[in-house]
Amino acid sequence: MKRLLTSLCLTAGAQLCLAAPPAPATVKLTIDANQVQGPMTPIWAWFGYDEPNYTTAPNGKKLLSDIAALSPVPVYVRAHNLMTSGDGSYALKWGSTGMYSEDQDGKPVYNWTIIDQIFDTYVQRKMKPLAQIGFMPKALSQRPEPYQHHWQPGTPYKDIMTGWATPPNDYDKWAELIYQWVRHSVERYGREEVESWYWEVWNEPDGLYLIAPDTKLEYFKMYDYAADAVKRALPTARMGGPHTAGAGRFMDDFLQHALHGKNFATGKTGSPLDFVAFHAKGAPTVVNGVVRMGMGTHFQRLDDGYALVQKYPELKGIPVIIGESDPEGCAACGMQTNPENAYRNGTLYASYTAASIAREFDLAARRGVNLIGAVNWSFEFEDQPWYAGFRDLATNGVNKPVLNVFRMFGMMGGQRVAVGGDQAYDAVRIMAEGVRGARTDINALATRDGHSIAVMVWNYHDDDIIDAGAPVQLKLAGIPAQQVQLRHFRIDQEHSNSYSAWLRMGSPASPTAAQVGQLQQASELAQLGATRTLQTPGGQATLTLQLPRQAVSLFTLSY
Repeated sequence: MKRLLTSLCLTAGAQLCLAAPPAPATVKLTIDANQVQGPMTPIWAWFGYDEPNYTTAPNGKKLLSDIAALSPVPVYVRAHNLMTSGDGSYALKWGSTGMYSEDQDGKPVYNWTIIDQIFDTYVQRKMKPLAQIGFMPKALSQRPEPYQHHWQPGTPYKDIMTGWATPPNDYDKWAELIYQWVRHSVERYGREEVESWYWEVWNEPDGLYLIAPDTKLEYFKMYDYAADAVKRALPTARMGGPHTAGAGRFMDDFLQHALHGKNFATGKTGSPLDFVAFHAKGAPTVVNGVVRMGMGTHFQRLDDGYALVQKYPELKGIPVIIGESDPEGCAACGMQTNPENAYRNGTLYASYTAASIAREFDLAARRGVNLIGAVNWSFEFEDQPWYAGFRDLATNGVNKPVLNVFRMFGMMGGQRVAVGGDQAYDAVRIMAEGVRGARTDINALATRDGHSIAVMVWNYHDDDIIDAGAPVQLKLAGIPAQQVQLRHFRIDQEHSNSYSAWLRMGSPASPTAAQVGQLQQASELAQLGATRTLQTPGGQATLTLQLPRQAVSLFTLSY
């Protein structure tokens, strides 16, 4: 169809007429609910954070309740510092439970009070720990002083690596601590509950998190002793790793060790490995004053890990967990010290999350791996300014736009179904070059269960620019009803967006109670218009929308 161009004319002695940019062409996508692609595994229902004591803060409890409420399945939670010594006070990239100390004779003293408060908070909300065995209690540290760091954004990241980051000075005492912790968990929560958890050792031992002359050898030993202790306490517990920062030689050697190496704890061949976990991050930058995301880097790192799992026939079908799957690496680095992180408050974080999680299914299927979870390393930070640009889901108790993407995912279940049509990008192209072209990534993820069809549509680009976007047409087929109840939800500058509401208020540093109430209202997932009855003769329907750049829509068709 021919598009009409309007003209812009400027007068300066002679008239100069410039053609205005043509209106964007309609992006046409097709959804066939009869073509099943695979299960809608809730890989999105996994969250994590460094500071475990935020769990029991009022804002932390509120956010955990909000997360639990949006998910139809139990949410898994991963936190650092569950074994770190201290009184339970929180700080950026710090937390503690004080679960282990020693008396004057060097005998172990176990204290489960704080860890119980944390895990009780999860279990009360039907959440499940991805329980991290780390970090090293002070009494077992090889270099106990200095023990607690005092890191702040803008200072070197390596400054956090203090006495908590060493292997144990006594492997038998460390293994006994782990055994007692797992046994205590079974006594408190019941065998069936703890069997549904996952247990892991440490975090990113290939990075800065483990201080040892030979970090690889030391981690393998730590893993073997920990896995043996966990399985002695609960033989049916699920144990895995290595939660490396990236998928490289360290991870490859760990898989080889777990499958075929000599176990440091038992002397036998191999070590328990019930799941494989690694991390994958993107790499945003600032280009000419505009934040540019690095989704291609994120996808390449995901694929590197999947390829290592695929390499070993013995791991066919083993559950895979992306222990941290994020646009970049430092949740506690705000936009004041890291301007490339300015994307976190607004809708770019939302559209990135929608587009990336949808493609994680494709990347995993491409390698034939059994992806069960992708941890969003994002929670909340206490005692920080409003919208300071941390990678969090809420600020001062008010949820940010990105949380509404997870609310959308929570409304999608059953089976993933086929999406086709005018797709400018797929997972492989994004992995190779990002989303950097003249066209944005307008695409969809669609699901079908026994009573509804859901279609999530996003308009994403790596560059943090907002414009009116493009018209989108969705042609649906295979609807098993002659009419449906149609609802349309939206995240954009005007909807489901507490940050935009805060900016319209003038960015108050200390919002009044009335303003906080308005922000809370703006933070909810917004429905566009009323629910309406839609006729679907022959099981078909056509939906149209104007989708702004960096916006996300969700349609639900209930029958």
